[in-house]
Amino acid sequence: MRALALALAAALFAAPAAAQPEARFADILPPAPAWRGASERLVAPANHPWITPAEKAGFRTTPSYAETLDYLRRLAAASDLIRLERFGDTPEGRELVVAVVSKDKGRLDPKKPVVLAQAGIHSGEIDGKDAGLMLLRDITQRGKADLLDSVNLLFVPVFNADGHENTSPYSRPNQRGPESQGFRTTAQNLNLNRDYAKLDAPEMQAMLALIGRYDPDLYLDLHVTDGVDYVHDITFSFPGWGGRYARSPRSGAWLDKALRPAIEQALSRNGHFPAPYLDPIDPRAPEKGFAVGADTARFSTGFGDLRRMPTVLVETHSLKPYRQRVLGTYVLLEATLRATAAGAAELEAARSADRTLRPDRVVLSWKPLAQPVDRILFRPVRRETWRSGASGREEVRWLGRPGEPVQAPVFVSEPDVVVQRPAAYWVPAHKSEVIDRLRRHGVSFEILRAPRTVDVELTRLVAPKQEPAMEGRFPVGAQDYVAARRRVTYAPGSVRVPTDQPLGELASILLEARSPDSFLAWGFFPEILQRTEYMEGYVIAPLAERMLKDDPKLAAEFRARLAADPAFAADGDARLRWFYEKTPYFDPRYLVYPVGRETAG
Repeated sequence: MRALALALAAALFAAPAAAQPEARFADILPPAPAWRGASERLVAPANHPWITPAEKAGFRTTPSYAETLDYLRRLAAASDLIRLERFGDTPEGRELVVAVVSKDKGRLDPKKPVVLAQAGIHSGEIDGKDAGLMLLRDITQRGKADLLDSVNLLFVPVFNADGHENTSPYSRPNQRGPESQGFRTTAQNLNLNRDYAKLDAPEMQAMLALIGRYDPDLYLDLHVTDGVDYVHDITFSFPGWGGRYARSPRSGAWLDKALRPAIEQALSRNGHFPAPYLDPIDPRAPEKGFAVGADTARFSTGFGDLRRMPTVLVETHSLKPYRQRVLGTYVLLEATLRATAAGAAELEAARSADRTLRPDRVVLSWKPLAQPVDRILFRPVRRETWRSGASGREEVRWLGRPGEPVQAPVFVSEPDVVVQRPAAYWVPAHKSEVIDRLRRHGVSFEILRAPRTVDVELTRLVAPKQEPAMEGRFPVGAQDYVAARRRVTYAPGSVRVPTDQPLGELASILLEARSPDSFLAWGFFPEILQRTEYMEGYVIAPLAERMLKDDPKLAAEFRARLAADPAFAADGDARLRWFYEKTPYFDPRYLVYPVGRETAG
């Protein structure tokens, strides 16, 4: 009986075997518009010795991680243009691999710009992997080695390798192909494209080390988008599109004026329909307009902008056939290499200029504007509505036929919270995790070898709130943030982080109390939310009476609080706590963010 029970339990909890989707879940997606494009010539003949696994399968499937690495190893063994490098490991023990592609026998000529193309950060969105395998095959075996004459390529086929192997026909319900898809998050259930600021995932820490080692001139983050249906099959975005939001303005201008038109022209010539990343105001009626917001540091594009590393987000459209999406990604990759080679001097000058920037004021957050400021050409897909018994409302049905192109309004954002850049930040020695993250980011700092007493500005949280779990942490917000100057002695091992450095603005985003992507906001300082001492009522009550008698101003403040807040007036504990907080016995560290701002005032 025990053996039978164990067998039943094993069967019940075993991972499901790879299988075709159940019939009732098949064909649930809207119809795909018919498509033919010049990029179809990129597909290798069926008898080609270097046909990729996806091509061989007619783009129905995508290779496993082991099959992907095996194909790359065979390419590297057959060509001295490719060298494979292990740059990290996943929590489940898989190696993270980058293909170093150059004409310098695995080395990178420092005179050539470096493009880092990364696929599979969300591993169900894997178009970039199969496009990259095709491109590397064509560079080494089909006459496109000239692409490397003036540029170097780093290609990461799968960033989220553990998620890639957590594959299922049900991982991406809004996506057409391949038949089985990896999972969005890692084995630790972390979304890597929310981890660029906090660096919790081992995969992200490895990627930052890779970026630090090679200092890419351009970073491509390859995705597949969810959302509404439309004709466009590939969209992309970057800080600086249309001159907006770029913290690295010269790099943003190069992306907008040099790279963007090259990509759009190449895609259009090959039968694809490019557009800026489309985030509809109303998903049921996308022609009403699209939001173009600022990218924050948790995302690849926002992080790259702060690091002075031009970064492009690429999103193929999930409802298009996998073949079409992979080919569009290939065209974009090739066009990017050619444009980067052609504009290498301008790109280098732009990055150098941006690295000298030391903005006096730092934008921490943004707020949307109510009125549109621009229009873009949008190619919709026709739709109808129907009454759903399941939802009890009208639902949209996309019909798979192109509609009439429209000029759709564009809604943007403006700065919301803005702070004056301090001379430096002071991080106490006991926050070793924060200091480690700063080091991994490449932020420069001075390590104290002896105690040092300095006047700094510290911030107290008013009415803090710990949010529900998100991305492996419990984020923290507050109703208000009140700054006050204090004299603080920082212990040996504490660090002073000057903002007069190329990554000074990134340091501000990570260390300012009110920054949505600060270590404070991500929950790295839970200890400040806990009060560890208190005063008994029999001690504080008589002391409070004495305080009221000796301090008329305090007494008036107390009476005003009683009159304004009936709940407070009715709560004896709250009333005594009010007095306790005004005594020297109250813990001065409670709710105080211990990272100091070194300012002139």
